[in-house]
Formats: sequence, structure tokens, C-alpha cells
Amino acid sequence: MSSTATVREASLLDQKLAKSSAGKWGGIVFIVMLVGGLIYIGSKLASDLSIVHSPSVFPFVLLGLALFIALGFEFVNGFHDTANAVATCIYTHSLEPHVAVVYSGIMNFIGVLMSSGAVAYSIITLLPVELILKVSKGSGFSMVFALLVAAILWNLATWWRGLPASSSHTMIGSIIGVGVANQLMQGNSGTSGVEWEQVTKVFKALLISPLVGFGAAAIVFLIFKAVAKDPRLYKAPEGTEPPPFYIRALLILTCGGVSYAHGSNDGQKGMGLIMLILVGTVPTAYALNHTVTAAQVQTFAAVSTQVAGALSNYIDPSAAVADPGPQLEKFVSTKTYEPGVMLALQSEINEIRNEATSYGSLAGVPSEMQANVRNQMYLTSETLRILAKAPNAPKISAADTAAIANYKKFLDTSTRFIPTWVKVAVALALGLGTMIGWKRIVVTVGEKIGKTHLTYAQGASAELVAMCTILAADNYGLPVSTTHVLSSGVAGTMAANRSGLQLSTIRDIAMAWVFTLPAAALLSGGLFWLFNSIAK
Repeated sequence: MSSTATVREASLLDQKLAKSSAGKWGGIVFIVMLVGGLIYIGSKLASDLSIVHSPSVFPFVLLGLALFIALGFEFVNGFHDTANAVATCIYTHSLEPHVAVVYSGIMNFIGVLMSSGAVAYSIITLLPVELILKVSKGSGFSMVFALLVAAILWNLATWWRGLPASSSHTMIGSIIGVGVANQLMQGNSGTSGVEWEQVTKVFKALLISPLVGFGAAAIVFLIFKAVAKDPRLYKAPEGTEPPPFYIRALLILTCGGVSYAHGSNDGQKGMGLIMLILVGTVPTAYALNHTVTAAQVQTFAAVSTQVAGALSNYIDPSAAVADPGPQLEKFVSTKTYEPGVMLALQSEINEIRNEATSYGSLAGVPSEMQANVRNQMYLTSETLRILAKAPNAPKISAADTAAIANYKKFLDTSTRFIPTWVKVAVALALGLGTMIGWKRIVVTVGEKIGKTHLTYAQGASAELVAMCTILAADNYGLPVSTTHVLSSGVAGTMAANRSGLQLSTIRDIAMAWVFTLPAAALLSGGLFWLFNSIAK
């Protein structure tokens, strides 16, 4: 697209925004949602914190600051990723800009509320376990703050340049930076502080999903051309006229679908970190899942006894362990199996069972013991996860593996939960970010990827593929980038239509894709060192 056309289109978009009364009504709708959400969050948070009795206000001040920064990350995430969902709807004139943004915000909200939490904790498992277990100490807080501040700074920098960079890549890069920095600060060379197996799994999803978006969107567009012969579908919109009814319905549906999928997937990226903040600052309220009932604890005790007995078949007779905790921490950190690991694991399982049953329910665990029991459960769950793939570890039978999986499920239910108010807070932060910062990224996706204006069929193809790809990834608990999937989908339709790509924009997006991970890693690693030095 020529610079003149770009200026004319941008001017037209500005005129639509100035004349649209929907902007006012959209703002009113969002304000009502925001006020209602804040009231709900405040009441739930106050109820949860009512059981916390601290002689100092410092934990509450720290909690407020950490939540503000964590929700700031989601707010900036809204600038980037949520804005992508509305770009095709706006540039095909299917919806007025503010209507599209509010509609997207509502679908994001629903997506976040319906999310399972699997993606949130797939992010958490990338972090060094020793830092997660120390989340209530200086190094743990340094980790969380370094991750969030680095991600916010890089996202703001790319947003300012109008580049649809990936918040997912930013977060993964930040995690790698903290892991490597933690390893070096402990005087150990190498990168064993990073959970590379999990990083590789997540990175593959981030790498493959844009390629899927590009190829699949091109194919869907070609299928459109073969099946739907209406010539209006393959022309640039004329004036501000909306597309034909059936294609407009599809564009609105897929816009909502992408927004829902984004909320369900990307909305989870900050949830796990928020939970770490809550556990670190007010463990009495959030270290353990208080909704687990006494009856469930009794079932857990029976399963614990079964698993502890099964592990007896794999314990080395010469093994001896004085304190199981350090032994398991060493195994989880190094991934190196030693004869004492199985005995340590059995001892930890028995100790957790005795503690849980003696207090009746997880809510009944004394406040000073909540964080300790949570750490024991989390460490045991991670040990079981790594044990199944550790070299030289005993081969566990299928029957015992099934019993262990059932036991691990309870551990994860007890420690890996997300309160509804956290989901509401994240949804509102995403929506507010979209309402304020949507235009820069929308203009890039709508105008600067291809040399010609986005057509109706191209918009529908890109949105349809993005929606399906993100929902599929969410089903497998994999974080993917809405930004990359949708922008690569738009590029794929432009290539399939042979309408040409603006190579300068593609180059800038590719450079942001390449440099996001190392830049975020350097930022977070440096900030972790700085914050850790201050916290000592």
C-alpha cells in the first residue's frame, strides 16, 4: 500500500472514531464492567485476607505493589495481543472500532473466566524450583518482580514502535534470564537452573504456531476463492460500507472467537505469577486450596498410603536419608537420580499425609504451616513429574504409575489453583489495555503487512485460523502468541492472493520475533541480580 493510501486510510479511521457515538456507549459499558469487577475483586480479596493476622502492614503493601505490577503486565498485553483480534473486523468495516474493542473485551473476559489454568502453570514449571520454594523470601520476590518488569518494559518498547511482538516470547525470555542468572549467582556454571525440557516444549509451540497460521490461512483463503465466487469478497472495502451479511457474520464470529481464545490462553500467562505473589505475601490465605474438603483429604490419605507402599518396591536397600526435603530439591534441580531419591520421596509422601489428616482439611492447617505444607506438596509433585523421565531411575509398573498419577492430581489441585477474582482482575486489565492502546497494533496489522488493503475473505481466513490454532493450543496447555498467529495469518492470505507483502514491516516483525527472547532474558537477568542485591 502506498504511503498516500496509508495516510488516507488512517485519516478515515480517525474520522470514524471522531464521529462514532459507539465510542461513548462502549466506554460506558466498559466502565460499568470495570466498577462491578473492582467491587467483586475487593470483596473477595477482603474475605480471603480476613484470616490473615500480621503485626505489620508490610506484607499487604508488598502485595498491593506486586499485584499492581502483575496486572500492569496484563494491561500491556492488552495493547499487543488483544488488539490483533479486532484488526480485521475494523479494517473490513464489519464493526465500528469502539464496538469491536468492547465486544473483544467481553469475549476476552469470558475466555479468561472459562480458562482451566493449565497454561498458567505450564509457565510456572519453567521457573527454577528452588526459587518457587523461596517465593516468600527475598530471592523469590526478586524473581517475580524481575520477570514482570522486564516483560512490561519490552512490551512497551515494541508497542511504541507499533510492532506486534509476542507477550508469550517476552515471558519465556524473562524466565530463561532469571534461571540463568540464578544459576550464575550461585556460583555454578552452565544453565541447569532452567527447566530446558519445558522451555523446549513451549518454544516449539511458539515457533510452529506462526508457521501454522501462515500456511493454514493461505490454504483457507484459496478454498474461499474456489468455493465462494462472490467477487465482493476479494475486493478492498469501498468507503465505510460493511461487507455482505454472511461474511460480516463470519468476521464478527471469528473476532469473538479469537478474543475468547486469547483470553483463555494468553490471559493465563500472568495468572501463575499472580498466584506466586499471593503465596509469597499472604501464604495463610493462598498457599493451599482451602476449597479442598475433609472428605477429599481422607481420600488423599488412602491414596498416599497406597503410593507410599508401592514405592517400597523401588527403594534401594542400602539407601538412607536423614532429611527428605534437601534430597528431593537436589534431584529436581539436577535431574540426576541417586539411590536415596525414592526413599526420600516415600518419606515426604508419608509426612504430607500425616500433616493433612492431622489437621482435617487444608483450611485447617495452621497459618504458620501453610507455606511449608504447600512447598512439600509442590516439591513432591515436581519430583514425580521428573522421576518418570529421569535417566537411571527405576522402571515403575503401569499399575503403580496410574496410582501415582492419581496422587499427583490431588497435589496439583491443592497447590495449583486460581481464585475467580484473579481471573476477573486479569480480564479487566486485558480489556483496559485494549481500550487504551489498541490503535497502534491494529494499524500495523490492518495496513502495513500487505501492499493492498485487507479484503473480506483475507480477514475471515486469518481470523478463522487464529481462533482454531489458539483454542487447540489451549486444549493442550501450551502458550502460543495471538500476535504471531494472526499477523502471520494475514501475511499468508496476502501471499496466497499474490497481492504482495510490505517487506519493511515483515522485517521489523521478524526482528522483534528474533530479538524478543534474548532481550527479555538480558533484561530480566539484570533486574533479578539488581533486586536480589537490594533484598539481601
